[in-house]
Formats: sequence, C-alpha cells, structure tokens
Amino acid sequence: MNITVSIINGLMVGGLYGLFGLGLAFAFGIMRIVNIAHGEFIVLGAYLGATVLAATGLPLPLVVVCVALASFALGWLLQTAVLNRMIGANPVPAMVTMMGLSIIIRNALVEYFGADIRSIDVGPLQDQGVSILGVSIGVLPIMIFGLSIALFVAMHLLLTRTTLGRAFRAAADDYEILETLGYNRRRIYAIAMGLAVTLSAVAGFLLAMRSAYSPYSGVERLLISFEVVIIGGLGSLRGSFLAGLFLGVVQLVGLSINPNSGPLFGHLAFFTILLAKQANLPGLFLRRRT
Repeated sequence: MNITVSIINGLMVGGLYGLFGLGLAFAFGIMRIVNIAHGEFIVLGAYLGATVLAATGLPLPLVVVCVALASFALGWLLQTAVLNRMIGANPVPAMVTMMGLSIIIRNALVEYFGADIRSIDVGPLQDQGVSILGVSIGVLPIMIFGLSIALFVAMHLLLTRTTLGRAFRAAADDYEILETLGYNRRRIYAIAMGLAVTLSAVAGFLLAMRSAYSPYSGVERLLISFEVVIIGGLGSLRGSFLAGLFLGVVQLVGLSINPNSGPLFGHLAFFTILLAKQANLPGLFLRRRT
C-alpha cells in the first residue's frame, strides 16, 4: 500500500517536474538560450507566491494568477531589455548573462528573506484528503496535478492551434522566415521568454506548497529540469510531461524505501536512461508536431 501511495504522489510531483522541463526547453528551442537561471526563476516563483499569499490573503487560484502575471512581465522585460541584444550565432554571451543573473537572484533572496528553509502554509487544505480505491490522496496534490495537466494542454493548443504558436514554431526553425512573414522577431522572443519564466515560476510556487524550499534550492530544480528535457527530448511536449512523471515516481518510491535518499534515486534513474539512450537527442524543439 505504501508503494501505491508513493506512486500516486510521485505522479502528482512529476507533473510539476514536467513543467520545469517545459519552461527550460521552451527558451532553448525558440531562442537557443541555455537558461542557467532557470532554477532561480522556479525558486523566485515560490517566494513571490508566498509573499503575495501572506500579504493579501487571496485565494490560492488568484495567487497563482498573480505569480503568472508577475513572472511573465519579468521574462518579457528580461528578454526585451537584455537578452535581445545578445541573440546571435554565439550562445555564450546569453548563457554567461543568465549565469550571472542566477547568482544575483540567489543572493538577493538570501539578503531579503534569509537562508532558512521555508514552507508555504495553505491552511486546512493541507490536510484534506479523499479516498480513491482505498487509497487516501490529498486534495491539494490532486488540484496541483490537475493544474499541471491544464497548463500542458494549454501550451499544446497554443503551439498547434494559434497564430502565435505558428510564429513560435517558425522562430524555432528559422527566424529569417519569421521576419519575411511580417513578424517582429524580438517581440516574439520576448513573449516566448515570458511564457518560459511563467511556467517555471508557477510550477515553483505549486511545488513549494508540497515541499520545503530555500534560496539555494535553485540548483536542484535546474538539475531536475535538465534531466526532464534530456529524457523526454527537446522535440516533444508529451515527452517532457512523461519524463517528469517518471522522475517524480522514481523519486517518491525511492523515498518510501529510504527516507534519507532525497532525490538520489531519481538521479540514478536519469543516469541509467542516459547510458541506455542513443547519442543523439530526438529532433529540435518544436520541429515536429506534439
């Protein structure tokens, strides 16, 4: 029974891991930016959500909306003011810039909030549960998992059914074609970075409702994001989602076996798959329909 509960909880956490990977892959696939600050954006979303929740007492859905809007504005401003000036054949300047930004964000969080490990108190919802087939499952994890699925579906529909999605795919393939169609490449890049940061920050806030976090949690979140992208492949939204589910299940089952293992079993599973995979990752992001 404990293994069954761990698998179910792993699926719930894995949905958020999939969002981590999607945010990272989205920025790289469209703009070829290796976002080293990705983990810090995830942690920043947790602190932002916790601050809004404590200061306003808004319902959780509205707090999620506030985090989404603020993180989109941050990503859009970052791309417009800084990264658009560095986009080119050489990815190193943007990567170094994002590395420096990650250090700035981490130290700013330590300076303002301190280095203590925190958790988000969501009130009575934290302890509410339902029984499904004799297994007790928390209401909050179910809600978070449902939102994760909704965000994946929304991204899929955006990329495949909208004009903006077609512009994203054109930018991923060849930005010169995008410009010949009359689009402003830099504006499309700004929207894409806004969405990438939004996915990361919202997932970070949702995960913080279930686990502890600190200003130094970004490194672990970044590592998980890279693992999800590599396992799932840069070319598949579905692959990122399934890879996140897989890592979540392995990690939670590992914790049920050894409570002191932390994310060890997830990392071991990643390296096992990495050794088994072929050398080339499947396709470039957005090159094929997902």
